[in-house]
Amino acid sequence: MGNTTKTAPPGAAPIDAGPHRPDHGDLAALKVVPTRHYGRWAAAVAVLVLTAQLTHGLITNPVWEWGVFRSYVLSETIVQAVGLTLQLTAYATALGFTLGTVLAFMRLSRNPVLQTVAWAYIWIFRSIPMIVQLVFWFNLSALYERLGLGIPFGPVFWSIDSNSLIGTMGAALIGLSLHQAAYAAEIVRGGVISVDHGQLEAAAALGIPKLRQIRRIVLPQAMRAILPTAGNEIIGLLKGTSVVYVMAIGELFYQVQVIYGRNGQVIPLLMVATAWYVFLTSVLSVAQYYVERRFARGANRNPPPTPLQRARRFAANLRSAARHDAPVTPVGGGR
Repeated sequence: MGNTTKTAPPGAAPIDAGPHRPDHGDLAALKVVPTRHYGRWAAAVAVLVLTAQLTHGLITNPVWEWGVFRSYVLSETIVQAVGLTLQLTAYATALGFTLGTVLAFMRLSRNPVLQTVAWAYIWIFRSIPMIVQLVFWFNLSALYERLGLGIPFGPVFWSIDSNSLIGTMGAALIGLSLHQAAYAAEIVRGGVISVDHGQLEAAAALGIPKLRQIRRIVLPQAMRAILPTAGNEIIGLLKGTSVVYVMAIGELFYQVQVIYGRNGQVIPLLMVATAWYVFLTSVLSVAQYYVERRFARGANRNPPPTPLQRARRFAANLRSAARHDAPVTPVGGGR
């Protein structure tokens, strides 16, 4: 068959039979208009207005009594209470995560007795509110007047009064630690099962002992999954120590209550406790960020710069720009 040629009707524009080839001159003449995000800008303006209004209210409202806040925020009583709050948090974290790690591996064990005991512990201590556990341990002497060592179901060789052995601080630490262990066990177990099981099989094939497999292979990789949740749990524990006020322990919230019970300045003293809790949780968040960054080195070979590194880079760029913009002074000019 012969070639056919398309023809345009009289008075119409000619039909281009070949591929469309745009004129580069016409494209260069087009005006590029950026996308307008009016809703985004409106939301940003609304947030700024609300923030400014809140800040203005905090500064100008006399009910906040910032003078009272300044007089108490760094007082000796409050600082000592903050120290006690940090001690409770540190001890309960160490004991809770140690016991939680043991419970996690008990749940992962193939022994049905260990699995059942660990599961029952986690189920019970996650079901009972922390304040109930604290009151229970505080009144332990009502159930057991003396605690001792001896043969199970047999004679007791040594015993001591329950109140003398545990005390108020001991009861608080026991309650916080046992409560924390139930949650720590699930955090650690979730991190361990996130590690590829093939690595354990390879380590077993190489004859690496089981304990070394856990210590050198499993836990370093599991930490990447454990740390975000564990950090969040520790911050929650820091704030949860305020529950021990029911045992009349002089931590931060209890001391604030004692002070505003005497002088009636409730709002500024609550702001004192709020400011300290915000400061302490911020410090823990920064520490969590750097610990997570350290354990992520194996998975992320080029991590983004830290805020401190960004600040140093920005300062270096400013100094470099200042040197380039400075007028050049001639060296040893002749007469």
